[in-house]
Amino acid sequence: MKEKTSPAAYVHRGAGAPSRWNRFLWWLATAEEELIRDCMIDRNRYAIIGMSVMGTWLFATFAWTYFFSTVTSNLPIACFLGFFMGCIILSIDRALIKGITRSNKRKFIPLVFRGLLAVTIGVFMAQPALLYLFDKEIHVQTSLDNEHRKKEKRMRQDSLYQASRADLLRSKNELEQQLSTKYGEVSQARQTFIAETDGTGGSKRPGLKDVAKAKQDEYQKLGIEYQQMEGQLRPRLRMVDSSLHAIDLTVQKEQQAFEALLNDGFITRIEALNHLVKDNPAVAFRYYLLVALLMLIELMPVIAKTLLPTGSYDEKVRLREELEKETIQKDHDRELSVRQIYGEGALEQDSRFIKDFFATASRNQYENMRQYLSTWVDDGRSLDQVWYDVKKNMFTKQHN
Repeated sequence: MKEKTSPAAYVHRGAGAPSRWNRFLWWLATAEEELIRDCMIDRNRYAIIGMSVMGTWLFATFAWTYFFSTVTSNLPIACFLGFFMGCIILSIDRALIKGITRSNKRKFIPLVFRGLLAVTIGVFMAQPALLYLFDKEIHVQTSLDNEHRKKEKRMRQDSLYQASRADLLRSKNELEQQLSTKYGEVSQARQTFIAETDGTGGSKRPGLKDVAKAKQDEYQKLGIEYQQMEGQLRPRLRMVDSSLHAIDLTVQKEQQAFEALLNDGFITRIEALNHLVKDNPAVAFRYYLLVALLMLIELMPVIAKTLLPTGSYDEKVRLREELEKETIQKDHDRELSVRQIYGEGALEQDSRFIKDFFATASRNQYENMRQYLSTWVDDGRSLDQVWYDVKKNMFTKQHN
């Protein structure tokens, strides 16, 4: 007669020893190896969940590494920080899927909370990935944005020094106007003098006559006045020019210092990406499409754990948890019983000891009382004094 094989035997034979890779995927999926080892169907299910967790872990590590590479030029530090943040995201993902059990898989509020948390993480992690994907376009936009910032900075500086510059220019124009007016008078007197001497103007008599002599004196007088005025106004003009040059030099230094601060860091690239999305509908469509795709990467573990059906592993987990709870409760009850029995035995033994103690002490108390009374007659104390000594030395204090 052919021997029948039970279904449990088939499961045990088909399970086999799991590989290190499978054990690693089960660990990522927060599955207990001891319980899932013999669950053939759930072994693959939790391996799929583990692969989704690994995908989000690698994606987070690469995204954060690229993010830190925009902050520091030291590649090993950026890789270390990226791996560190990836491990944090891995811990959060494992906590999220560990909280999804057979009992709360269909509960709305826990799933919404986990979904919102995963979406928040996914949106933030999508930013470095998008910066990497649109790297060339962002560099062009960053250059344009920096040029725009330079112009805005120069305009603000010009506005800041506009009043001072206007006052200096007004003073300079006034001084130059005075010199120009005086120089015009000198030039006019010179032309008049020359015209008088060559006979082309004035009295029409060539040569240095009385009229020409008077005009020569007037010309020389105006020339001396012009030289005196120029000696007074030129230092003031040089002072005004020096002040204007100092303002220009200050503006130039501030502009250079501002331009030295311009960079292509993370925030600058994010702003450039926002400008690209705002000004280019084609980029905007692909931007939101990529954001949705990258968010799905972070949501994969939660989606996989929620959508995959429950199987024998979940039932094992439930039964094992109930068994452990029952075992803990029984151990607790047994410990209480042992302590109670110990306490009752200790109480009984201590009661007997106390009774024997007082029985022995009673005989000694009567003997001491007789000694007190025998000495009372000889020492001359009153009965009250003897009673006080007896009570003080021989009575038992109940609070001990």
